[in-house]
Amino acid sequence: MPITSTDATAIRELAQDHGLDIVPETIAVNEIGLDFQVAIAEAVDGQSWVLRIPRRPDVTDRAAVEGRFLSAIAPHLSVAVPDWRVHTAELIAYPLLPGKPGLTIDDQGQPQWHFDVEADEYAQSLGDFLAELHTVDPAVVRASGITEHSPAEVRQRKRDDIDRVVAEFDVARSLRDRWNAWLDDDAYWPTLTVVTHGEVYPAHQLMAGARSLSILDWTTAAIGDPARDFMFHHASVSARAFDATVKRYVDNGGRVWPKFAEHCAELFSTSPVELGLYALQTGDSDHLEAAKAQLSPTES
Repeated sequence: MPITSTDATAIRELAQDHGLDIVPETIAVNEIGLDFQVAIAEAVDGQSWVLRIPRRPDVTDRAAVEGRFLSAIAPHLSVAVPDWRVHTAELIAYPLLPGKPGLTIDDQGQPQWHFDVEADEYAQSLGDFLAELHTVDPAVVRASGITEHSPAEVRQRKRDDIDRVVAEFDVARSLRDRWNAWLDDDAYWPTLTVVTHGEVYPAHQLMAGARSLSILDWTTAAIGDPARDFMFHHASVSARAFDATVKRYVDNGGRVWPKFAEHCAELFSTSPVELGLYALQTGDSDHLEAAKAQLSPTES
């Protein structure tokens, strides 16, 4: 995304304050993230860097947890993950990882997909990565301080989140009824928890064709419901492609249950709840209006 000379100067000065001498003309900004402004720039020595600039002070503590988590998880994964060389309250920076983003947002705010999400190669690559991640012993990352929930806590936390949003927003009756039926049915819910990324979708995947090379943005990593890492995929691809991904995942040691796909769909349906919680946290009027619109959609 094009930036002004003032923005470029500010980013360059911030980088210089942290020992990075970047070329202003090479700075490209990605505004897709809610918690960080992200810029990619080339240093004078030719090394390309990713610069993550916090949008709000409250993300700093969570970033500290993420940094410890990345150090713990990296040796256990075949894909590349960020190697933070700079980590302060003002800036996180790491060398650019291999691959190209699978999804970007253009200057008009429209999504641009850069590979075929229906490709068999993508199902295999994603299934391999998720099986590898979900079979990591939680003890490996527990000391990082990431959130951990038992299966019962996963379900209760979702109920609590929905209750809080219902108390603060006008939520459509159809959504409330749908979520209550899901929460009350044991068949949907996991009996295990695993190490998860939390937001696995192509904007956080760097690709070579339809194969994932690197995984970005581990802010939401937790020990919890494995469906967290499948719900965006379930919402984005055909049943055939989703089933192929799950088969590859199971073949490599992942575990699912009979209503796993349906659970992914219900979990994704609570995305407006997550937006509502985020809006309550930030207090931003635009976030609050967006949450209101999604929680009480106008009937067509």
